[in-house]
Amino acid sequence: MTDYQQIRAVYDASTIQVYQAYSAEIAEEAVRLGTFGQRFKLTRMTWIKPSFLWMMYRSGWGLKENQEHILAIQIKRSAFDDMLQRAVLSSYHENQGISYQEWQEKIRNSEIRVQWDPERDIYGNALNYRSIQIGIRGESVKKYVNDWIVEIEDITDYVTDLRNKKDQKIDITGLLPEEKVYF
Repeated sequence: MTDYQQIRAVYDASTIQVYQAYSAEIAEEAVRLGTFGQRFKLTRMTWIKPSFLWMMYRSGWGLKENQEHILAIQIKRSAFDDMLQRAVLSSYHENQGISYQEWQEKIRNSEIRVQWDPERDIYGNALNYRSIQIGIRGESVKKYVNDWIVEIEDITDYVTDLRNKKDQKIDITGLLPEEKVYF
């Protein structure tokens, strides 16, 4: 990671908060169970985002279809750190120190992908640094659902309130989650 690539998140000694957006049926079941249930597809790659504003950009502040419910998910830091160690970048760059063919092989065999996207401000404008998204698939999705999740909270009402205030030109900066650079 560089100053250009930063993981900003809400975290403590044992957990880190990530975000995902889903339809009502998936989100409500997840909150009820404390993890994802039958409506969640274990066979698909799922992407988690530690950055609240990147999640707001991606979900259109909860207005995009099938992304109307925003979940704040506490996961074990040990699992998050493990994912970072095992991750493969989702796109190839020559400065990775491996050939394109070696990268393709790593992508095929990896259950964890990392993508660095421009961080966003409240209005969706790109900032001058990138935030991480982590894609999880295969056995790692099962571990995510069965072992890594500590708590799931539906924060849709909070997001709706922030969105409404933002749309009314009210400064919501002080109401955002207090994220700090992750170490």
